[in-house]
Amino acid sequence: MRSPARLVSVVLDETTLAEPHPLIAEERAAAIRDLAAGDGLFRPAGHERGAFRLKLSIVDGRLAFDITDRFDAPVARHLLSLTPLSRLIKDYFLICESYRAAIPVAPASRIEALDMGRRGLHDEAAEVLRQRLAGKIDMDLETARRLFTLVCALRWKG
Repeated sequence: MRSPARLVSVVLDETTLAEPHPLIAEERAAAIRDLAAGDGLFRPAGHERGAFRLKLSIVDGRLAFDITDRFDAPVARHLLSLTPLSRLIKDYFLICESYRAAIPVAPASRIEALDMGRRGLHDEAAEVLRQRLAGKIDMDLETARRLFTLVCALRWKG
């Protein structure tokens, strides 16, 4: 069932994106596709209902959320410091790299442990994102998880 307040489009500022690893490109595309499906809650303050478009970018070292309605009329712009997410982003990249390296050679138990760690870190970062946006944008955990994936895509340096 669709949320009464949801995303219908998500774009990343192409000027800040590095050439992604194929797995990162796949995760980025899946996150955008899932967010645009409109199943998760995304409700900017003061808007109980609506279909919203989101552009994510890095502006002066801060994470920018540019939100418009489905007709591209501006709804809100929020700038967040990346400092509270920096350690989580770095740790997420490290654990993802360990996971990718383990897939062809490690026993299944090691791969499962790395995947559990990756998911736990992802959940922690999603909660930080939700807390930082409290009072500005309400979102469910799955929406925040997918947005964290996109934040990581913006921070990827190759």
